[in-house]
Amino acid sequence: MGFIGDLAAVGMAVGPPLIYVDQVRKILKARDSSGFSIDICAVVIIANITRCFFYLGHRFETSLIVQSILLITSQLFLLSLCIHNRPTRSSQERIDNEQQSFASRMLKQRPFNFWQWDRLGSYLEFLAGFIVVMVIIHFALGWSSSVVESLGLIALGLESTLPIPQLLSNYRRRSTEGFSDLVLAGWLGGDIFKTGFYLARHSPMQFTICGAITVLLDLCVLAQRLIYRDRAPQNLPEDEQIIGAPIDHEHELALHSPYGDMDPEDDSRQRTS
Repeated sequence: MGFIGDLAAVGMAVGPPLIYVDQVRKILKARDSSGFSIDICAVVIIANITRCFFYLGHRFETSLIVQSILLITSQLFLLSLCIHNRPTRSSQERIDNEQQSFASRMLKQRPFNFWQWDRLGSYLEFLAGFIVVMVIIHFALGWSSSVVESLGLIALGLESTLPIPQLLSNYRRRSTEGFSDLVLAGWLGGDIFKTGFYLARHSPMQFTICGAITVLLDLCVLAQRLIYRDRAPQNLPEDEQIIGAPIDHEHELALHSPYGDMDPEDDSRQRTS
């Protein structure tokens, strides 16, 4: 039983980070990360940083803290990959965006454009600031058991929402194209396994409750996969479906020109006539 328990602990530590290997492969192959919600990286990284500070005040399974460190590292790599493989926006889309009113753009944007930045450095700066805040909380209030338990609840609560960004992304696109089936299988199988692991190891109740919630959300993503199957994303301009397609600069200039696609000489001849 001891050997099986140790083997399960190793699986708990290295299994979740390995789930995303196939997603990395799909992004590299297609050079397109649009099928994978980048918010998943936010949830995983923030939740596991919080879990690390929870560990400082409430010791739990060593395999789980190792899992957190590996997940943070792997998600930072995946985040970098997603940023560098975002789909190229068409020239028309950029022009339409420029012509939108300020109020309209503000309604569509998140506060401070959170987690939608263009540079990896912006994400790292935010995470560094978040860690500083957590350090302050740890040294100022780490003696309080209620604060420590709250950190655990926050960490596990965030982790339980992991499938939600992908659920929303799939719904908006009416497609699961670009999202790895192996990631989904890993989520569902892994969450069922770890919920049982928490129960068997008498882990803090936060782990068990949030694990069960995550399993239910995984099943929702699975339902989307069955409903949408291999349906292509809807409402995407044709030139957005070709990642890295060259922009027609002449057409872009014509759109900005007061003459549109008309030759200025033709326009002057029409006026004189």
